[in-house]
Amino acid sequence: MLGLSPEILKTLADIGFTVPTPIQVKTIPVILDNKNDIIGLAQTGTGKTAAYGLPISQMIDINTHTVQALILCPTRELCMQITKDMQTFTGHNKNFKSVAVYGGASIQSQIKDLKNGCQVVVGTPGRVIDLINRKVLKIKNISFLVLDEADEMLNMGFLEDIDTILAETPQSKRTHLFSATMPSEIQKIAQKYMHDAVEITVGKRNEGATDVRHLYYLVNSKDRFEALKRIADLNPKIYGIIFCRTRQETKEVADKMISHGYNADALHGDLAQSQRDYVMHRFRSGNVQMLVATDVAARGLDVNDLTHIINYNLPDDPEIYLHRSGRTGRAGKKGVSITLITPREQRRIKDIERMIGKSFKLELLPSGKDICEKQLFSLIDTVEKVIVIDEQIESFLPVIYKKLAWLSREDLIKHFVSVEFNRFLEMYQNAPDLNKDIAEKRQTSKRADHRDRGRDRGYDKNKDGGSDRNKSGRNDRNKERNTGYKNERDDNNFIRFKINIGKKELLNTVRLIGLINDVAKTRRIKIGKIIINKEFSLFEIEKSSAELISKNFKNAHFEGKTLVVNEDKR
Repeated sequence: MLGLSPEILKTLADIGFTVPTPIQVKTIPVILDNKNDIIGLAQTGTGKTAAYGLPISQMIDINTHTVQALILCPTRELCMQITKDMQTFTGHNKNFKSVAVYGGASIQSQIKDLKNGCQVVVGTPGRVIDLINRKVLKIKNISFLVLDEADEMLNMGFLEDIDTILAETPQSKRTHLFSATMPSEIQKIAQKYMHDAVEITVGKRNEGATDVRHLYYLVNSKDRFEALKRIADLNPKIYGIIFCRTRQETKEVADKMISHGYNADALHGDLAQSQRDYVMHRFRSGNVQMLVATDVAARGLDVNDLTHIINYNLPDDPEIYLHRSGRTGRAGKKGVSITLITPREQRRIKDIERMIGKSFKLELLPSGKDICEKQLFSLIDTVEKVIVIDEQIESFLPVIYKKLAWLSREDLIKHFVSVEFNRFLEMYQNAPDLNKDIAEKRQTSKRADHRDRGRDRGYDKNKDGGSDRNKSGRNDRNKERNTGYKNERDDNNFIRFKINIGKKELLNTVRLIGLINDVAKTRRIKIGKIIINKEFSLFEIEKSSAELISKNFKNAHFEGKTLVVNEDKR
């Protein structure tokens, strides 16, 4: 099958691996039969490790204990998983050895393992460079170099490290690059280091996983956590990851979830490695139902059975959404990716839809009645399917029957159901209709967007910041009132600042003015020209207020993003 040896096929059959995935069907024969480099594009969880790991395991010389293959990956967890898989693919042959090298662990033990000899090294870029500099890891004669989760490594800032490592490898090696997305940086690596590369794509470039439904809920910012609770309660069997923007938000959401009785835990960068390992072990084993995490902390977390991904906030980059949603709907199972957004963010859904080639469905937030009904039927289903061990419970039944004899059949059922069900009845007895509230907000938002577009058009037509003198005087007066800008002003009396938010965050002139006033805690600041770009914006402030702006914008945030405001001296 696919050109794999009888020995490897027997090993795969022993572990129950009988049906290859699409990326494996397309990739394995190419690696076995050709000398070409490979660019493999497929979602995480589609079997990329076996796609390159099986043929490499077959082609290396297990009788020689020199490094023949180097596999680079972004995180410790993925590094350990790949190393384990490579051992499995060879049937745990005593002559084959793969060594994992990564930061956060003793380098001395890794040096010892390398000196004892191995054919495959799996490592994170930083630790690989460290071992190369110590002249312990020698890769000048390797036959295979694999870049696994290449886009994730770039997102984590490993581009220079990858360049350094690739410069140490021979021209004759075969390079296999695997990625879920194909940003321009990946293309540059391919052009610089790969030769006659064959591109193997499962689905379309940057396409979302096929077994994932994409839903979104409109919420007011103040109702975000309440909406999260309702979604969790509507899905009693949920097993998923809740993604937050920042470490602080992750801690706050996890603490709230736990305090409200949910089976949740947090994963973020402030955890020590031992704490991180403990949390991830509990999550993988199913002892934690919901993991609240940042994108960075969740990298390398490989779990196939996730039912839900919940985006507590819409990520800034559509590619981040692609990675998040790809963590569910794996191994032939169905998954759901849910996003909570405010009405003003709704148009950004279209950008993600275009990128992943999937449509989002707008759902209404569940009412208290919806949740109670779902929880009730889930409870009844659990009671109906529970395994009864007659021989162990038999001796207790006489006392139980006597204790409950005064209850009728109907009353007995009510009592058992109410043991678990009462808390939901109490919780949602007077629950507000969040959809009604958001509907009113959407109408307000539409009117505001209409006004904003009008104002934005006014600025676009006057890129030097001046007023169109052919327009009515009313327009000039409005502009002066809103921005502090005067037609006849001294340009030398203003200082220009640059801020790290723009159209990407749905910023417009009105929102920026409001932000400046809120952070400065005054509405008397005179604001000059405003230019809104995609990634950043520029605004002018009267010199007398410049120091106040510089001081007050330190540690300020905009929709969860830390703001960086500096004087623009160009």
